[in-house]
Amino acid sequence: MTKGRLEAFSDGVIAILITIMVLELAQPEDASWRALLREWPHIAIYALSFVMLGIYWNNHHHLFHIVDKINGRVLWANLHLLFWLSLVPYVTAWVGEQGLQPVPVAVYALVHLLAAVGYGLMTIALLGANGKHSRVAVALGRDFKGKASVVIYTAAITAAAVWPPLTIGLCIGVALMWLVPDRRIEKRS
Repeated sequence: MTKGRLEAFSDGVIAILITIMVLELAQPEDASWRALLREWPHIAIYALSFVMLGIYWNNHHHLFHIVDKINGRVLWANLHLLFWLSLVPYVTAWVGEQGLQPVPVAVYALVHLLAAVGYGLMTIALLGANGKHSRVAVALGRDFKGKASVVIYTAAITAAAVWPPLTIGLCIGVALMWLVPDRRIEKRS
């Protein structure tokens, strides 16, 4: 498989996930602002999940611009990442339906943690395929944001038992950290 096919497949999967999420949004019960306002928890968690999937898509896109080689490990690592991302619509709907309850919010953060681990494993596979002196290796460096994301998501899961809004706040913090694509990667593409 070529790098282009892997990118196209990943783009398609992420596009489908975003579409599934929007289809899960319920229509307001009537044509009033009050009815729309009652849907705000669904809309808010949808917006966060949309941004998170968009960040994965954007960073995946930028990362693969500097990739020269892929192999079977990269393919499987990419599928591993996509598996966890495919659960985002499920946990988004659950939090939207249940509100900021400890278990749905913890599972929401857990899915994002496992997606972050999946992204990290994919970068490790890319490093193996491209070498320690490749553009990928130079651009990723120590991968501070990747490691920090894992730590923050782990804290977010724990926080769900104490105060679920903190969990969502920590997830938003990770999103803000990743919102701008890594400049090191952009400089090498």
